Amino acid sequence: MTIEAATLSTRRRWAILVCALVAAMTTTAATSGFAYVIPALHDGGMSLSSAATLAAVPTVGLTVAIIAWGLALDRYGERRILLVSILITLAGTIGAVVAVATDAGTVALGAALLVGGLGSGAANGASGRIVVGFFPADQRGTAMGVRQMAQPLGIAVLALTVPVIAATAGVAAALAVPVAVTAIGLLAVYFGIVDPTLPTSGPAAAPAGNPYRSSGYLWRIHGFSVLLVIGQSMLWTFVPAWLITGHGWTPLSAGVLVTVTQVFAAGGRIAAGRASDLWGSRMRPVRVIAVAAALTMAALAVADQFGSVLAPAIMVLATIATVADNGLAFTAIAEWAGPSWSGRALGVQNTAQYVTIAVTTPILGTMIERLGYPAVFGIVAAAPILALPLIPRDPRPREEPVDVPGER
Repeated sequence: MTIEAATLSTRRRWAILVCALVAAMTTTAATSGFAYVIPALHDGGMSLSSAATLAAVPTVGLTVAIIAWGLALDRYGERRILLVSILITLAGTIGAVVAVATDAGTVALGAALLVGGLGSGAANGASGRIVVGFFPADQRGTAMGVRQMAQPLGIAVLALTVPVIAATAGVAAALAVPVAVTAIGLLAVYFGIVDPTLPTSGPAAAPAGNPYRSSGYLWRIHGFSVLLVIGQSMLWTFVPAWLITGHGWTPLSAGVLVTVTQVFAAGGRIAAGRASDLWGSRMRPVRVIAVAAALTMAALAVADQFGSVLAPAIMVLATIATVADNGLAFTAIAEWAGPSWSGRALGVQNTAQYVTIAVTTPILGTMIERLGYPAVFGIVAAAPILALPLIPRDPRPREEPVDVPGER
C-alpha cells in the first residue's frame, strides 16, 4: 500500500509518523526491557556482569539481522516488513515471559531474548522512507526528531513500570511490559502506516548508485555515532542500578526519575531536529551536542565521586545530551542515501551502534564492579571528545526537497 505525498493532509502525514514512532518503541521494549530487571536479578544473587550479559543478548540478535531487515525495507516497503518483524518480536517477548515464569533456565531465556532482538531490527531502521517521502527538507529534522522520540519514550515506559513490577510481582510479570508495548506497536503499523510512492524521475527521485561510493560522508556519520552511543548506552542500562543499589533509591523513585529524564530527552531530540532545520545543517548541532555530552558526563563523574546531592540532576542533563544527536544522524543518512537506500544505510548505522552496545555493556558492567561508577562515568566522558574530529561538514544534498503543497 503506497500513497502520493501530495495527496496527504498535514494531519495524516504526522499521524503516520506517530504510528512509526509507536512501532519503533517495540525495538526499545525488546532490546532494553530486560535491563530494567537487573536490580531485581542482582538482589536475587545474580552478578551485575552476568545480568548485563543477558541484557546484551537482544542487542546481539538485532545486530545480526538489522542490515537484512534494511534491505527488505528498501525492497518491499516499510508497512509489510514491519508487520512481519514485529510479529517475530512479539513471539520473542512472550517467550521471555514464559521462560522466566516456568523457570526454564538461562539458555531458554537467552534464546527468547535473542528471537525478540532478531525481530526488532526492522522497526529500529524504518521511517527513513516515511520522513524523506512525506516531509519537505525544512521539516525533516523536526520530523525525524519526533520519530526518534521512540527510544527515550520507550525507556521512560520501561523505567516507570518494569523495576516496580519486578520488585513487587516478580521478573516474569515485569517482562510482560515489553509484550504489551510490542502488541500496541503491531496495531499501530497495521492501522496507521502506509508507504510513500517512490518517484521514478524528477528532483525527488532516488539518487542512482551506492551512496557509500560517492564520498566518505556516511562512513564518518557511522564513526562518530558509534562513539556517541557509548554514553547513551551506559546511562540507559545502568542508571536504575546506580540509583537503587548505589544510592539507596526505591525502584519506584528511581523509575519516576528515569521516566522524567527520558521525557526531557525525547524533547531534546525534537529540539535538536528543529535546530537543524532552522540552521540548515545537520552536523553543526551534532558538534554542540558532543561537547555537551562530554562536559555533563565528566561533571557526573566528579559529582558522584564526592557524593554530591546534585549527581542525579547532572545525570538528567547528561542523559539529554547523550541522546540528542541520534535523530540528526538518522536524518542526514536518510537524506543522503535516498528512499531506495535509506533502509540499508540506517541498517548499517544501527548495526554499528548496536555492536558497540552489545560489546560495551558487559565490559562496562565489569568495570563498574571493579572501579565504581564515578570512574566509569569519567572514562565514558572521553568518547564524545574522540568523536568530534569525525563529524563531517554538511554536504550538498543529493536530492532536492520533496515539494508538498501547502507546506511552504
